[in-house]
Amino acid sequence: MRKVTQIKGNKSIAAIKTKLRVAAYARVSTNNAEQLVSLEAQKHHYESYIKANSDWEFVGIYYDEGIPGTKKEKRTGLLRLISDCENRNVDFIITKSISRFARNTTDCLELVRKLTDLGVFIYFEKENINTQSMDNELMLTILSSLAENESISMSENNKWSIKRRFRNGTYKLSYPPYGYDYLDGQVIVNKKQAEVIKRIFADALSGKGTQKIAEELNADGTPTKRGGGWSNSTVRGILSNEKYTGDLLLQKTYTDETFSRRTNKGELDQYFIDNHHEAIIGHDDFEAVNQAIKQRGKEKGIKGGSSKYLNRYPLSGKIKCAECESTFKRRNHGSSNNKYTAWCCSKHISNIEECSMVYIREDRIHQACVTMINKLIFSQKIVLKPLLKNMKSTNYTDNLVKVQEAESKIEENTERLKVLVNLMTKGYLEPALFNAQKNGLRLEVEKLKEKKDALYRSINGGMNRVTELQQLIKYTSKKDHIERFDEDIFEQFVKRVIAFSPTEIGFELKCGITLRERMER
Repeated sequence: MRKVTQIKGNKSIAAIKTKLRVAAYARVSTNNAEQLVSLEAQKHHYESYIKANSDWEFVGIYYDEGIPGTKKEKRTGLLRLISDCENRNVDFIITKSISRFARNTTDCLELVRKLTDLGVFIYFEKENINTQSMDNELMLTILSSLAENESISMSENNKWSIKRRFRNGTYKLSYPPYGYDYLDGQVIVNKKQAEVIKRIFADALSGKGTQKIAEELNADGTPTKRGGGWSNSTVRGILSNEKYTGDLLLQKTYTDETFSRRTNKGELDQYFIDNHHEAIIGHDDFEAVNQAIKQRGKEKGIKGGSSKYLNRYPLSGKIKCAECESTFKRRNHGSSNNKYTAWCCSKHISNIEECSMVYIREDRIHQACVTMINKLIFSQKIVLKPLLKNMKSTNYTDNLVKVQEAESKIEENTERLKVLVNLMTKGYLEPALFNAQKNGLRLEVEKLKEKKDALYRSINGGMNRVTELQQLIKYTSKKDHIERFDEDIFEQFVKRVIAFSPTEIGFELKCGITLRERMER
């Protein structure tokens, strides 16, 4: 008889269950502040959601920001996810909806089938579709077609609607310029602001430059439309705005197929409406001012409307005085045999008693920048990389929760206002009490919006600094050293230069750090 030996199994091994490796995909189609915070909120939600399931292993969040969903080739985050699925690193994917995953039916089905062949399935939260059940493929086809058509039709319908209003002259300005207000759907003159507009044009006709006009308006405490300060670009925008003559030129800008805003240089039709509203400036004065601006531009060898018009030199508008916070201006110094370029505080130039900061030679600033970049190249491993690690460890969860709380309260106030209006129309509420309640809700909403905006700025500022630092590390890790000042590198990494003294300046980098450098006098 044969001998049979029983080899007992290990029940503890059998009890071990392999966890499902789960990833999430998120996307926003624009890169404005609110959309980027929305993306961050999605990432936080999915990480918490996946980690809360004990049967799942969190793989990571794959995402694309500022990219439309119509073509998968443009979405590096999605392509990276597909690659990791092919490498057997992901078993299951969670995403918000079909429209977030793909707005092109062909791409959607192609990706779903490809992943299914790899044994990877997707769960679309909004539609409650799990691709592991292929009975859902017909529904998936229908819904992805709807998403694609919606993406196209919404854009086309909006454009068609706007063009129709352009043609029949019923297009309403989204935001009337300084000097005008809206009243009962009409653009009317704001008399107080109109006096400022007249003053600006009169100063320009007398030969004053836009920077000088802005400085005088700030010195007089003249308020802007949004309560900020006046700048030369603000003044130049007013002087070139045809709306002050009572005319209206429509479609100066347009949104292209990638949803980017561009200046219309003849690509699309424009629509001109004369006598659209009351004029503040006569046509003759408007033409005279703009002719003078063009002439000054020709004399300086620059064209109006170009980036060089606002920033003729790499350092233009970027050097700030640590003593008075004014901007430095470029000037020529020295004798005919020994000329050199220098930068000097604009307040010091206008009144030496108000600021003692003297000039700094341009070549000294350039050399200091070269020294600063070389230091970063030499020390990027011990300075920049630890800084990046520290920045990435910053937790924005509290701020994201506060954003969601503020949005919820704003929605609650909107509903409360609807109830008040309903009670008022039915005669259940006295007008005085209604107005008091309405004004209280309005003030609360304004405060909530201000709080939300501040949170957006805080979150996006931190995320932007991480991106800028990553770019700086990528550049410095590939270089041994640089020998001369590079305008492109300066523009890419330096936010501004702070003049602490004639022999010491600081380079405030876009990643948030400021590096001081000493110079020869």
